[in-house]
Amino acid sequence: MGGLVIRGIRNFNVENRAEREISKMKPSPAPKHPSTNSLLQKQMGVNPEIEGEIARKDDKLLSFLKDVYVDSKDPVSSVQVKAAETPQEPEEFRLPKGQHFDMINIKSVPKGKISIVEALTLLNNHKLYPETWTAEKIAQEYLLEQKDVNSLLKYFVTFEVKVFPPEDKKAIQPK
Repeated sequence: MGGLVIRGIRNFNVENRAEREISKMKPSPAPKHPSTNSLLQKQMGVNPEIEGEIARKDDKLLSFLKDVYVDSKDPVSSVQVKAAETPQEPEEFRLPKGQHFDMINIKSVPKGKISIVEALTLLNNHKLYPETWTAEKIAQEYLLEQKDVNSLLKYFVTFEVKVFPPEDKKAIQPK
């Protein structure tokens, strides 16, 4: 029902509106600056054949334009070339460590990578027992590179909550 109303409004008096738009004055080109207008008049006076030269079509140039033939081919992208050169070797996988993967659908982890749960586990183990969980042991256990494990232990820490007891009786007590 709404389409009929909109169509009726849109088509109302369409002929008169179209005639009004057609009969409007067309926009004229922007006026030239007086200094350039005088220069153009001066050049036209010196060389009157310029005006005819501007309006004339040059058949020789048009024939050159018709002779132009463009044949283009897309360049072969470097990604396709690399894919064709080296066939991708199958990635080696390992089973995830720990019992916490029973609920999650992680069947295997690529060698050289660890899951989030494994990362948190090894960071926590290293924090609690730094003598036994050294960077070398972690790299060997999780099949990681030594420099990656060193960076992991240096720049990442697990979340830690510390609760400070109130020191005086005037401290606000939790409700």
